[in-house]
Amino acid sequence: MLIKLTGGRLYDPAHNIDGKVQDIFIKNGRIVGQPSDGAVVDKQYDIRGKVVMAGAIDMHTHIGGGKVNIARLMLPEDHRSDIVAHNELCRAGCGHAAPSTLTTGYRYAEMGYTSCFEPALLPVNARQSHLEMGDTPIIDKGGYAMLGNDDFFLRMLAAKKDQDAINDYVAWTLHSTQTMGIKVVNPGGISAFKFNQRALDLDELNSYYQVSPRDVLVSLSRAVYELGIPHPLHVHGNNLGVPGNMETTLKTISAAEGYPMHLTHIQFHSYGTEGDRKFSSGAAEIANAINKNKNISADVGQILFGQTVTCSGDNMRQHANAGLGSPHKSVIMDIECDAGCGVVPFKYKDKNFVNALQWAIGLEIFLLVDDPWRIFLTTDHPNGAPFTSYPHLIKLLMDKTFRNEMFAKLNLDAQALSTLNSIEREYTLYEIAIMTRAGAAKLVGLHDRGHLGIGAAADITVYTDNPDRELMFSKPDYVFKDGELVVQNGKVVKVTWGNTHTVKPEFDLNGIEKDLRTYFDKYHTMKLDQFKINQDEISANGRGNVVVHPCEGRREKTI
Repeated sequence: MLIKLTGGRLYDPAHNIDGKVQDIFIKNGRIVGQPSDGAVVDKQYDIRGKVVMAGAIDMHTHIGGGKVNIARLMLPEDHRSDIVAHNELCRAGCGHAAPSTLTTGYRYAEMGYTSCFEPALLPVNARQSHLEMGDTPIIDKGGYAMLGNDDFFLRMLAAKKDQDAINDYVAWTLHSTQTMGIKVVNPGGISAFKFNQRALDLDELNSYYQVSPRDVLVSLSRAVYELGIPHPLHVHGNNLGVPGNMETTLKTISAAEGYPMHLTHIQFHSYGTEGDRKFSSGAAEIANAINKNKNISADVGQILFGQTVTCSGDNMRQHANAGLGSPHKSVIMDIECDAGCGVVPFKYKDKNFVNALQWAIGLEIFLLVDDPWRIFLTTDHPNGAPFTSYPHLIKLLMDKTFRNEMFAKLNLDAQALSTLNSIEREYTLYEIAIMTRAGAAKLVGLHDRGHLGIGAAADITVYTDNPDRELMFSKPDYVFKDGELVVQNGKVVKVTWGNTHTVKPEFDLNGIEKDLRTYFDKYHTMKLDQFKINQDEISANGRGNVVVHPCEGRREKTI
């Protein structure tokens, strides 16, 4: 079937297209060149004057895994307040901060998103995570496997195993969990919490393994680079949410030693200690460091006001914040020899000094980082806000007048400590397309997504241009997923099942599995062969295919 989208205004930064009027042709789920004369167009959409972008990509959103399921279980009030009725196409669902799997897929698609990545997939819990993501309709999925607090890896560092052995373990983990990248959460800190340490700075030693977070970051960032994994090491740094943690973040950037590194939800790691309340914005210093260090990228983790739930693998910091829960309840748990997690409901308030300044800090970072290819639009769903608030966030970035109106409503002490009002920058549609499409695809390693070039998957979103950017990005005219029309006028019109994206770097299977099998037999309740997930498990029941993206081969050990 040949489909033609006629006369749209394209924003495709991967091909330097900034508002060019151009037709798009789709065949067999792919974008194709203009057919030769005489070719019959089976279906045509007149989109003249409308804005056309590739399907949006959320490169950091908590949509599957143990902590997300805990959040769903402990928040019945969240479900009752936001129920999606069943219709002939979409099954019933519920939840605002922690929506059900079905509701997650529908709502992402209805905003124009076609790919989402779970950033904290615990290897021992990988099968459950994939089952949940497999039950999430329409969108493509993928995950980043968590390492850096697991007992096996920390034993390797303590024993001073060579880098090749660590590389093999990292590669084995990616194969076994069917994931797209490696994530480290509070490096060494989740483990240290189990040994009654309640904080861990970058060069402080884990009391049991005598290994520092810097050791973890250096070894893992080097492994990811040397294995040729497209997505850099995905780092949730130490001291999340702690006043003064900007110094830890600056040291973390230095700890990368020139290797590529992605700093996630950077807003939560950009706090100073100025002022009477010893809490201030470090956004300018952090943005300046990102601007200077071209090996560093970041997503923001913007907070937005209202009720949400924080769910994180960082049980050390969640334990510290449990008393701030709203409503006042929490779950903090340990997970075998791997890591842990914590779930704490939270309500951000614009009249609260800390919350108001957090809001301003995130926007300052967005606006002060120069390169839109290295800064990404996230709320760390649901930690900063639910993903359904993205259109509101885009409006804040694109409309200074609106941003200033919101700023004027903040806690007055927070206003006094922020420079946000003085920043003139407004994002353009082209820059939004970079940060939510082309740049995200490049960072994650999706070679055939995030752009509108010939051969790309036909994941396409069409919007009516509207000066109210929140309305515009809330309700696309059309969303195509792999060439099929799945959303029209902001509503799902067809339910499909997306793919799962993975990478498969080369490694010495026999060498690493010999040690792992002995370790599993001694310490785990699960056998090694049960731990590993094969591709057939994910694609069972017709719920999408596994798409393996190429690695760049073993890179040289120095940059």
